Amino acid sequence: MSYVIRSVRADEWPAAKELRLAALRDPVAHLAFLETYEEAAARPDAFWQERTAGAAEGADKAQQIIAVGPDGRWVGTLTVLVEEPGTTDWAGFPVERKQGHVVGVFVRPEERGSGLTEVLFDAALEWSWGRGLERVRLIVHEENGRAQRFYRRVGFLPSGMTVPLGDAGELELEFVLERE
Repeated sequence: MSYVIRSVRADEWPAAKELRLAALRDPVAHLAFLETYEEAAARPDAFWQERTAGAAEGADKAQQIIAVGPDGRWVGTLTVLVEEPGTTDWAGFPVERKQGHVVGVFVRPEERGSGLTEVLFDAALEWSWGRGLERVRLIVHEENGRAQRFYRRVGFLPSGMTVPLGDAGELELEFVLERE
């Protein structure tokens, strides 16, 4: 595999924006992301600059990890958010342990099945364990079977916690990986 796996740099916000917009055009984006392409595309550059800087190399509270192809094109990404005990998460649930929350997982369709997602997860876990996080979790839509199968394959297991999604009666499922 001739990809470079690394954290983003703050000045790379245009590439981070482009990859996020590509992710939001994916056919299963409605199951994987909590925003639409239209919402993200309408955001000003200042938003993308701040978002990228907050998860860039050297940041403590979040880390966006990317896969860069041999031609320099960004082909995959994920972000780890650090959740501290005593706070509440995005859904309003209390955070009881210092943990990572993986969000924004995306690999361009033409790169899927290459092992790239596993490599991104390896980098995310290495970063998380290096920060002393006790576990890493993610939230996945109950109907996103492809993602659930992948998460199980790399060691994540359902915790039993569910998060209601909107008024449609749909659920998001929490998957976790405990630090060994």
